[in-house]
Amino acid sequence: MASTPITDLEQITRHLRYTVVQMSHRAGTPHLASALSCVDALTVLYWRILQIDATQPADPGRDRFILSKGHAASALYAVLSERGFFPRTELENFAQHGAALAEQPAPGCAPGVELATGSLGHGLPVAVGLALAARIQKQSYRVFVVMSDGECNEGTVWEAALFAAAQKMHQLTILVDYNKWQATGRSNEVMALEPLADKWRAFDWQAVEVDGHDLNALDAALAAPMTDRPRAIIAHTVKGKGVSFMEDDNNWHYRIPTADEVEKARKELGLI
Repeated sequence: MASTPITDLEQITRHLRYTVVQMSHRAGTPHLASALSCVDALTVLYWRILQIDATQPADPGRDRFILSKGHAASALYAVLSERGFFPRTELENFAQHGAALAEQPAPGCAPGVELATGSLGHGLPVAVGLALAARIQKQSYRVFVVMSDGECNEGTVWEAALFAAAQKMHQLTILVDYNKWQATGRSNEVMALEPLADKWRAFDWQAVEVDGHDLNALDAALAAPMTDRPRAIIAHTVKGKGVSFMEDDNNWHYRIPTADEVEKARKELGLI
């Protein structure tokens, strides 16, 4: 898959954010701010990093991507449709009864969706299994996971992290969407996550911290040569990024935008 110049990605992220806002309004679904905070990471992954052919989404040699924070599925669906995995018209039926695109990913719900991730804490363990399968089958594909910071509360995350380090799974990369919020409060008030990067280093992962909305920084971190260890990218983000009245406001973990708010978001994003 050809790589898109980084200079072209800013407009793509604006379009994707507006699409996600529209989807939330049309379907009446929450978790909008959680989707907006990971748009930049998903854009860099799908336009610059992942080796996946939209016309052959089940190719055994493809890179694997898991959106472990499944409540942000609208962002993933918007990206996949924009990349040609399925028609954009499918987004109009997002979260509707009987439609393919469930509010949180269901098994095989759409081309390009690797895993059902409605329950947090399972994306990394499955990714570890995929990385191990690649080694056993002598495949060269890589495995990438986007997780939430609140998800790092789960014991399954750290059990999988220990195993990945012991097995030196160098083809495995996680990106933590560190927007500093979870369902009921600030992440570091609910659990003592900080210093998060140091925790991953203590588990023998290569860990770096980046601005999760700096496309160049994300690209550099994700494209950096792999070592002999799994890699953790701690991406510092803002919940609701891109729409000022949603940014860093945890009410938008639950709120659904009105038609007027959709229009206000469109103007803020600079879209005609």
